[in-house]
Order: sequence, then C-alpha cells, then structure tokens
Amino acid sequence: MRILLVLCVLWTFDSSAQQTNFTSTSPNSLKVKGNRGGILSLGMRSTLSTFNGHHNESNGFGVGGQFRLQFSDRVNSDWFFDYIQSDVGDFATRTDYHIGWSVLYYPLKNTQPLVQPYILAGHCFDRTFMVENGNRSNSITRWSSAAQAGLGVHFNITERFDISVVSQYMLHLGNEIGAHEHDGHVEFHEVSGSSMEGHLLFHVGLNYKIADLW
Repeated sequence: MRILLVLCVLWTFDSSAQQTNFTSTSPNSLKVKGNRGGILSLGMRSTLSTFNGHHNESNGFGVGGQFRLQFSDRVNSDWFFDYIQSDVGDFATRTDYHIGWSVLYYPLKNTQPLVQPYILAGHCFDRTFMVENGNRSNSITRWSSAAQAGLGVHFNITERFDISVVSQYMLHLGNEIGAHEHDGHVEFHEVSGSSMEGHLLFHVGLNYKIADLW
C-alpha cells in the first residue's frame, strides 16, 4: 500500500508538470537518450485469477509488483511477483505465489501513444499452498513452473506514468493438487503426470518511469 501511495503521489506531481502530448521540457520530464531502450519503470498491480482446474475453487484475488526494463522502441520486459488467495469450498484456502518475467512487444510504430497495446509471453515459477481453514497443520504445497501469454494495453497518462491492463493465460507445467471434504475431514491430494493445469489472469497496474539507463 505504501508503494501504491508513493506512485499516486508521483503521478499527481507528474501530471501537474507535464502536458498530455508529452512535449514538456520541465525538469520533471523524462530524459530519453535516443530510442526507448533502457527505460526503467517501477509499479504495483492488482490481480484477478480465474481458476479452471477444480470446480470447488473460487476466483483468486491478490496484489503484486513489477519493474520493467525496455530493450528497444518495440520490445519491453516485465519482471513481476504476485500473491493470490482463493477459497476451496468453505473448508480450505489456496495461496499462489508467482515470480517471473514476460517479454512485451508493441505492434504500433508510435513509441508512446496515449493508448499503447502490446502482446506478451513469458515464464514464471509458482508455489501453491493449500491449508485447511480449521486446522493449519493440515496442508499441501506444490512447486511448479508456468508459461504465459496474453494481451495488454498501456494508458500513458503522462510521459512517466501509465495505467496498464493485462489479460493472460498461465499454463502450469507440473503436478496437480486439490482438496475435498469427506465425512467432515479435509483431504488434500496430488496427482503426478496429470493434465496441465492453467488459469486466466487479469491485472490492473500503476507504473512510473524512473530513468533511461542507456
């Protein structure tokens, strides 16, 4: 929350110092060295995760953070961490931790339009933790990796600040875990070699460009 507050303050300050056409020459404007390669951004995001692996799992909600490092006018990278929680029936809780990276490709020639769509693809490592609500000692953990791909759009509010909306499908490469309640007892299970499990993720993020590194 503190980082989110800082980003909002930076956006408010930046908005008062710049014009929406990004032609401001104020001291607070971003100094770009040639092309867009080298631009470093920091941000936070909220996440909605729609699980499709098990019928008794609710949608997951969480928060995360990321930094971006742009390689060229059309290629950017996103390095992220997500913390997501969801309910398993009314008897257990699922927590997912994602840490990974994505490559962003901008199809438009304009280097920073007001609305900037992009295609993304990447990889992450995932830890899933399920625990019984009434008995914290009854739990199961899974480690896996995942591949993801999707679409997104930056809304470049100012030269430095953007709001990003992303939809991506994440496909886990590993064992499946689940939970069910039987005769009043919560039982967890892991199935090796099962079909690959995935879920659809939606992100809304706030990002602030710190500097152009090269």
